[in-house]
Amino acid sequence: MILCLVTDRRRLGGALGLPESGWVDALHHQVESACRAGIDYIQVREPDIEAGPLVDLVRSLMRVVSGASLILVNDRLDVALAANAHGVHLKEHSILPAEVRGISPPGFIISCSIHAISSIAARKSADFLIAGTVLPTASKRVVDYLDQEGLNKIVEAAAGQPVLGIGGLDLSAIPMLASTRASGLAAIGAFIPAAGDDVADFVQNRVSAMRKAFDSARRRT
Repeated sequence: MILCLVTDRRRLGGALGLPESGWVDALHHQVESACRAGIDYIQVREPDIEAGPLVDLVRSLMRVVSGASLILVNDRLDVALAANAHGVHLKEHSILPAEVRGISPPGFIISCSIHAISSIAARKSADFLIAGTVLPTASKRVVDYLDQEGLNKIVEAAAGQPVLGIGGLDLSAIPMLASTRASGLAAIGAFIPAAGDDVADFVQNRVSAMRKAFDSARRRT
C-alpha cells in the first residue's frame, strides 16, 4: 500500500488548538512521526506561503525525513527544484510530466492529480496518479465525487500505473479503496489528530492500522 500525507499546517494547528506561532512546529512533528512510521510520501501543500519561505520550509522538512519517505512539493516545481525535494505533485491543469522530465534531475518523482479518465493518457510518464475527489471531504466542499465506481474506472483505465485515491478517505474507507484495486491513498484529515491526542502516537498508529486494514481487505478480494 502506498500512503501519502498531504500537509496543511493551518488545519493541523487548528485541530490541535494551537496559535499560529505553533503551526510549523506541529507540522514538523507530524511529518517526522509519519516518516518514522514508514509513510511513503509527504506532499507539502501550503498554498498561502510565498516561494522563498516555502523553499525554507521544504528544506527543513527534508532534514526530518528518514528511510524511504520522500518529500514532494504541491504544484511548485520551482520550489521543489530549489529545495532539492524528491519530487513534485502536479495539478490536473498544470505542466505535463513529460515536460518536467526534461528539466528535472534523474530520479525526480512526479505525481499528478486527475479527476477523469480523459486525463490519464497525457500523464502516463508520471510515477503515480492521485485520483479524486473520491468521497466528501472538508477541503473540497463543492465537487462531483468519484465514489467507488468512478475510482474503479480510473484504476482500470490507468492499466497498471499506480493510482492513489484522495478525498474523504480514512481508515473506515480502506475496504472500499482496496476493492477498486487502487494502490493506496493520499490524505490530509486522516493524519490529523484531535485536540489532546499525541501527534506522534496518532500518526504512527494510523499508518500502521491503514496498512493492516488494506492488506486484510486485499486478501479478501
